[in-house]
Order: sequence, then structure tokens, then C-alpha cells
Amino acid sequence: MPYCLRFFSRVCYLVASNSTTALNAIRRHSIIIKVTHMKLVKFCFSGLCLLSASITGVVMAQNQNPQDQVQACAALTQVRNLTIISASLRDNPQSDQAYCYVRGIISPAIHFHAQLPLPQNWNGRFLQWGDGGKDGDLDFADHRVAQGYAVTNSNTGHDSGTEPGSSFGFNNTQAEIDFGYRAVHLTVMAGKSLVNSYYRQAPQYSYFEGCSTGGRQGLMEAQRYPNDFDGIVAGAPVNFYQAMNAAGVWHLQSQFRNNFAGNLAVDTTGDGNFDSVKLVELLAKTVTAKCDNLDGLSDGIIGNPFACDFNPSVDLAEYFCPNSQTQSNDSCYTPEQIQAIDDFYSGPYDSQGVSVYPGKMLGSESQWSTLFIPHQGNNNAPSMLVGPAGDHVNYLFYDQDPGVTIPILNDANYKARKTGMQPEFSWMEFSIDDFTAGKAESMMAIMDASDPDLSRFLKDRHGKLIIYHGLVDALSVAQATVNYYQDMVDTTFAGSMAAAQDSARLFLAPGMSHCGGGPGPNSWDKLSPLVDWVEHGIEPDAIAATHSSAVRWICSVPYVAFLSRLNI
Repeated sequence: MPYCLRFFSRVCYLVASNSTTALNAIRRHSIIIKVTHMKLVKFCFSGLCLLSASITGVVMAQNQNPQDQVQACAALTQVRNLTIISASLRDNPQSDQAYCYVRGIISPAIHFHAQLPLPQNWNGRFLQWGDGGKDGDLDFADHRVAQGYAVTNSNTGHDSGTEPGSSFGFNNTQAEIDFGYRAVHLTVMAGKSLVNSYYRQAPQYSYFEGCSTGGRQGLMEAQRYPNDFDGIVAGAPVNFYQAMNAAGVWHLQSQFRNNFAGNLAVDTTGDGNFDSVKLVELLAKTVTAKCDNLDGLSDGIIGNPFACDFNPSVDLAEYFCPNSQTQSNDSCYTPEQIQAIDDFYSGPYDSQGVSVYPGKMLGSESQWSTLFIPHQGNNNAPSMLVGPAGDHVNYLFYDQDPGVTIPILNDANYKARKTGMQPEFSWMEFSIDDFTAGKAESMMAIMDASDPDLSRFLKDRHGKLIIYHGLVDALSVAQATVNYYQDMVDTTFAGSMAAAQDSARLFLAPGMSHCGGGPGPNSWDKLSPLVDWVEHGIEPDAIAATHSSAVRWICSVPYVAFLSRLNI
């Protein structure tokens, strides 16, 4: 049975089971958990024992006839001070209940939509649904609408179809501001106006739910617009936005530079194709062998990477290539490859040794091949290159954009053209020194959500905040979120973790990747624990995450689950 230890081995006596029997029990019943100070707390998971399906006091409309429903929805095109393009009933693929679907525009280019349950199906709550990546489209939350939430979302001020990736920011400060923070706030304002008009009353509670970019948006709202929400769920927040993207470029450069000398993928046939990633697999296996059992359970999942002391120069020594061998044969590591591994774990640092962003967590190695390492399986174009980082420094990093992207991103030797109407800038030209020199400060002011002072939201507003992050997330690093949470505790609560726990919780999920996926249990209803906390005062000390037939308890920081052999 696992219980929760404080990180760095201070005990919290939290007892529960991780068996399949317990998983079935969690699906059927609430769980009684014993926590510090011998306080008994009743927890409800996945919304299975919410105190009410809808909020007491919400005036529910009687069922309207179909024509009245159509007219009531269509009337939203006339809401004052909003530019509404359309409003019509739409079927919900997640339920048998239709809803009112509204689309609108906020000047200059923010497109938003609202999914409004019919009045008799509304649970009295408003939800802003967060975005992902560089966004540029409208995201649906059909499952939340089926649960009765009135939901809004926006394209954050640009269209990814015409301006893919980061290109919307090319010499366009307004678009950058809209993406950074303006679009979410104004969409919330528009959404609440629609709720007031459609239901003839304001929402009793307002929530935000998002991950990655959505996590950044949630923290940005808490910092800039603390009155927008009663509760916020921020998953894997990329709130150190410029540092994280600069780190992505830096890691890519470490794999591509010097004719791929540090590449952890290997060309075993000499034909120029890096066909083997066995060295990455060997690294992952070695790390797991050393770090897995530190949580008391050998299950292939590193439960507490912070407690593991892994040193590539020591722990991989038996796999070093002979001194005379300068090129790996996919069974040994060259000095350049060991340095690359060190760089992954240390994170980027400038020419003076100043750290820019935390390194990758132990246990995340299997994701490196997808995100950062060029090999035959990804056509030498890892997803971080063709995705978030490849064009970020062109359009969203500097105050003055240095140039458009090169035509072939994975050609590390391409010489960018510096003449003509649109000079080019290659990601290989980027210097991490530009970050520490302050050249990203203007964009940080727009897009970073790194202010640790959440007093206006957590103290004045009495809002609640749940942050979660997967420990094997190799895109945005959990250590950065841990650092932010500790800074928030120090700044907002004068260093009192106990006081912070009354308003803000951080959950670190072992084996969970970026916003989901990964080998560990990573599935739970992200919103229900927040609703229970905001509306019923049920503190989320631990969350039960599932994966296939397995269940794992995730404790709120500063605690970590540890397997007890006690038969409780």
C-alpha cells in the first residue's frame, strides 16, 4: 500500500491502495484517507460523488419547445456590445443533448465561440477552455458541455491555417499581445455576457481548465485578471515561455552541431541515415534500473526523480567507447554523446555558465528521440524542430524579428539569405546568450506568466489553484513548475507551505508525459477536484490517476507517494 512521503523524506501518513481492487472501489465509492495531523478527510474522485449535479439555487428553465429553443439561441446575435456572427442549435457528439453554439469576433482578429447547454441542462457554471501550442483555432469541450458547463474558447487572435506556427507574430505586436493574454480575458468577458443573456443570470462559479499553453493561460489569468475565475486548473504550464522555447532550440543545436557529433542516434551502416536509437534506449534502461525502486515499487516508473543521483559519467562508464573509437557503433557512447546527455540533464546555460531553464527530468529519456534527436524514424526532423521551437526565435522571441524561417528546417548547414524583402534567420544561428542579455524581455513581458505573486487571486479573491505536471514531460520540464510553485509560496505566503496549501496545490504525476500519455497512470478528471474544493471545501490532498487497470496515488507537493508493505 502506498503512503505519501514529503519530498526529501519527511513523512506524511497518507495511506491508500494501488491495487486493481482499489481502482474498482474508487470507481464506486468515495475513499477515506488518513493524512497529517490525524485528520480524516473524505475525498471524491472523477466527479463520482459530487455533492450536487448542479448548483443549488440556479433557476432552471422549464423545457422549451423546439421552436422556442431555436429562437432563444438565435437571439444571442443581438447581444449588445458583442459582435456575434452566428448562434444556432448544434448536436453534441458526447451526449444526446443539443446546445446553443455561438460564434463571435473581438477586434481586431480574435475569433471566439461559446457552447451553451440548453437552460434546463445548465449546471450554473462557466468554463473557459484552454488552448494548446501556438493555437490559431477554436477548440471544443463537448464533454464539459455534456456535464452542463457553459464553455468558451478562442483562436487567441490568429488563424493557424493562414499563419501556421509562430508566423502570426512576424512584426505584429498586437497579435502577440492577443496570444499572450488579451484574447483569453476578453473571451471570458464575452462569454459571461452571453451567459447572462441566455440564462438570465450570471454564473454562480467560473472556472478555467487548460494544459501546456492552456496552463500558461491559466496562470496568466491568475496574475493579470484575478477576478475572472473562482478556480483554475493549470496543467504542464509553459509559463516560462521564452526560456522554455530557447531551451528547445539549444537542445536541438546540441544534436545537430559539429556534423551531428553529439547525436544520440547512430548511423550503423554508413549511408548517412541515423537508423538506430539504441543508445537512447540503453540510457533509459540504465536510469530506470537505478531510480525506479526509490518509491518502494519496481514498476518501470520513477516515482521520485528528485531523490535519484544519476551521473552519466559514472553510471554509463561501462558503456564508454574505447579511447581509439571516435564514432559510436550504437553500443557505446563517445565523449561528445556523454556531453550531450549531460546537456539534456543540466539544461541550457550561456557562455558564462548562467542557467536559463532546468534540464530534462530523469525518466524522460524515451521522449528525447521524438522531440530532439534527428534520426531516420523522423526524417531527421524531430518534432520540437518542426513544432514549437523551430520558428519561435524567428517570430516570437526578439523585439525586432530577425527574419523568416529557412526553407528546410533540418538542414543544419544551410546558409540563411540575408538579402531581399524577407531575409532569413536559421534556428542554428540563435545564441542562448541573447536570452541572458535581455533580448527577449519585451516578449517575456507579453507571454511569460512567471509572476509568483498571486495574492490578488489566492488571498483577495479567495480563488483556488490546482497545477499538475507530468514528471517525464520532456517538452516543458516539471522542475520549472516546482521552482515556480516554491517561488509562489515564498512570495505570496511568506514561505509558509501550510498556508499555500489552503489555496494552491501542485501535483507531480510519475510516468506522465506532456499533458497526458506516458507509461504511468495519467488519467483523471482534472476539473472535479477543483470544483469540490471551491464549492464544498474538500481539499485535494491526493488524486487517483489511472492507466489501463493500474491506479496510482498522486500526492500534492511537498509529498510523494511511497509503497508501504503494511496490509491496511
